[in-house]
Amino acid sequence: MDDSDNTAATTPSSPHQQRRQRHLRPGRLHSTGDMDEQTPLLTGGSMRSALNHTRHPSWGQRLIQALSDRQESTTESKGSVYPDERVWYDQFTSTDWVHDIIADAHRVKELRSRRDFWGRVFSAFDATQGWILSALCGVTIAVVAYLVNISEATVFDYKDGYCKRGWYIPELRCCPHGPCEDWRDWSDVLDGHPFGKMWTEYAVYLFLVIALSSASCLVTLTTKTVVPSAFRLSTLDENLAAETVDDYNDDGNTPRQPVEPQREPAPMVYYSAAGSGVAEVRVILSGFVLHGFLGLKTLIVKTGALVLSVASGLSLGKEGPYVHIATCVGNIACRLFSKYDRNDAKRREVLSAAAAAGVAVAFGAPLGGVLFGLEEVSYFFPAKTLFRTFFCCIIASLTLKFLNPYGTHKIVMFEVRYTDDWAWFELGTFMLVGVLGGAAGALFIKASKHWARSFRGIKVIKRNPLVEVMLVALVTGLLSYWNVFTRLSVVKLLLNIASPCDPKNESRNMMGLCPESIDEIPAVLLSLFMAFLVKGFLTTITFGIKVPAGIYMPSMVVGGLMGRLIGHMVQWVVFRFPHWWVFAECASSKAGTCIQPGVYGLIAAGSTMCGVTRLSVTLAVILFELTGSLDYVLPFSLAILVSKWTADAIEPNSIYDLLTNMNSYPFLDNKHKPIFTSDLAAIVPRVRRERVIDITSSPLVPAASLRKKLEVLHRAGELDGGLPILRDDVLVGLIPAPDLEYALDNLPDKEDNLCLMANVPSIDDDDGEVDPTDFTPYIDPAPVSLDIQSPMDLVYECFSKLGLRYICVLKNGKYAGMTHKKTFVKYMRELLENEHGH
Repeated sequence: MDDSDNTAATTPSSPHQQRRQRHLRPGRLHSTGDMDEQTPLLTGGSMRSALNHTRHPSWGQRLIQALSDRQESTTESKGSVYPDERVWYDQFTSTDWVHDIIADAHRVKELRSRRDFWGRVFSAFDATQGWILSALCGVTIAVVAYLVNISEATVFDYKDGYCKRGWYIPELRCCPHGPCEDWRDWSDVLDGHPFGKMWTEYAVYLFLVIALSSASCLVTLTTKTVVPSAFRLSTLDENLAAETVDDYNDDGNTPRQPVEPQREPAPMVYYSAAGSGVAEVRVILSGFVLHGFLGLKTLIVKTGALVLSVASGLSLGKEGPYVHIATCVGNIACRLFSKYDRNDAKRREVLSAAAAAGVAVAFGAPLGGVLFGLEEVSYFFPAKTLFRTFFCCIIASLTLKFLNPYGTHKIVMFEVRYTDDWAWFELGTFMLVGVLGGAAGALFIKASKHWARSFRGIKVIKRNPLVEVMLVALVTGLLSYWNVFTRLSVVKLLLNIASPCDPKNESRNMMGLCPESIDEIPAVLLSLFMAFLVKGFLTTITFGIKVPAGIYMPSMVVGGLMGRLIGHMVQWVVFRFPHWWVFAECASSKAGTCIQPGVYGLIAAGSTMCGVTRLSVTLAVILFELTGSLDYVLPFSLAILVSKWTADAIEPNSIYDLLTNMNSYPFLDNKHKPIFTSDLAAIVPRVRRERVIDITSSPLVPAASLRKKLEVLHRAGELDGGLPILRDDVLVGLIPAPDLEYALDNLPDKEDNLCLMANVPSIDDDDGEVDPTDFTPYIDPAPVSLDIQSPMDLVYECFSKLGLRYICVLKNGKYAGMTHKKTFVKYMRELLENEHGH
């Protein structure tokens, strides 16, 4: 996987240029040679010599007889193929999971075959490499999170003023016990200003919101990557450019009619440091390649831009980007050991653990991080990976606690404690909160989709991301300043919303969140309702702009405001009707005080986040770890359960599904399977001569013909496809397109090269040198094949469980076509859209 390539910000504009870039680290696949030692291979050069040799007139007949006697092109098994050097993956291609798993098995087998002292030492060191990487990733991720936390807290407070004792000290540490003389507001700094104190502070606040947002956007735009349309899922078409390769139809006699070329869509542009990155991380862990998305440049740029975007006060969070940043750390750490650097399947074990550690440091929830990796981002999660992920999350949490970023000896700022238990009559209101939270999350997804297609579709906005960021920052500054809730950072706001009322906490009481009588509640409701509208609107227009931005905290804040509203409404009812029998449990306390609006706020926060992300068990555990109370596990779980049901009924896709579909990523969802009513024949194209290699007459194929066939795959978007090898319409092997391309690039610069595509007995092969025209080491002699009448459910299981790139199709034992993973993803996506009526 080319995640380590961070120098080029732009992908080459054509498949030809892309192929050149792939061979920065050349590699080829070799076979172990399971054939009989008495039957050496006949290379392309020796075969041509044999066919043309005048001293042996019977060699041609002997060769034909040998080919007819052998019904298989090789006697090797798939398990005999292992990588000698890495094959560089192309952009927007899929990882060959089966090959990588088999390759690692051969590596381990060879390593354990040594029985001497050093062999045992190397074997033991190999077994500990995964734990070393997990520990290193955990410590590094915690350090990065610490730097981001202390930096964004300081820069965020710059909008209000600065500390005289040090420019790097945030307001909370400058004045830990409330207002003090060490903190200077901008109105005091700009003495003699022509405007009033309030307007001066507001002008500086608005300017810094726009300036910090713009700076974050400009830094993010440096990670621009252009993906040619030929690489995208939306242009995957086996008919593309096929007419230009061969002048005759499949019968070989009828001239092909000229077809007007199809117009391809514009290239795709993405910025690897923008957004949260969770959707892309999920796609990458499924075995998809996005160049540079997990590289060092992305890590540095996203970390710096995240500090600016969060400090600007926009309605976004840093928790989602932590997952992307942590995955970058894991990807870079894999370079320390070739075991992970040269094997994409093994690499993704480390990436899964790192992504989970990102959630652990974001919420201070190591258990929630493990479940997040299992429930959301990981595609394959064996027991070994689960335990290693748990280890990585614990190391990350311990390191962050040791660093103490907030000066409170806690790893998160919004950790809350509830000492009073809930009353039984509140279960109904908790379920209502879950329904409203799920509905709010689903409606947010629909609103985001509409906003992306309408406003973001305007040419000026689409071509100039900075303009959109500045407009959003301007609106944010105009609306947020005047409300005491919306002006706070999302972390501090959620802390105040979810915390219980405490007479000792003067700041929360001053915000009006702790009414002591029924007359004070309407004012609180009005303030919370206005903040709910403002935050909901700002979160909708902010999501998707070109800055590092997470959706976890903003969605929780919007839900928390709504939940706090409901909590105070219930509190008002208890105040108004204290003698109702349903409130009998409140009789022992002062009327209304048995209701904790903060509990409603936190439950609604989790429910809304569930509606947006469709996380369920993970969220329940995170909320439990935030409160540290077993008493509220049941209300949390019940509300999230109801929330997910409600959200699925309104909008079947999560926010990550929306991003995946909008970007046409070939992500095969292994959690949502449509109802299949057809068999494999529904997605199998007819066999085309330009998409197969026929060796019926001779195992020698001209290189020019192979290049034309390879070009067909590239124009159809199947850069990670393959060409089946047929003899008398029987499938005898398959050569992957990347390996065929590498083999062709290594040929001598001659157009008349004949390439050997099958193993045959050698008669005159005594040179012992590797013949570049011998392509047999690149051939997979046993490609996975299914009958054309196989049920589509079986096809789904093969692609999702085995991680295959393609499946060959047989009919009555003969080759009938091939279906690519991308083709199946496209077909399944259409089924899901029709199923949901979209």
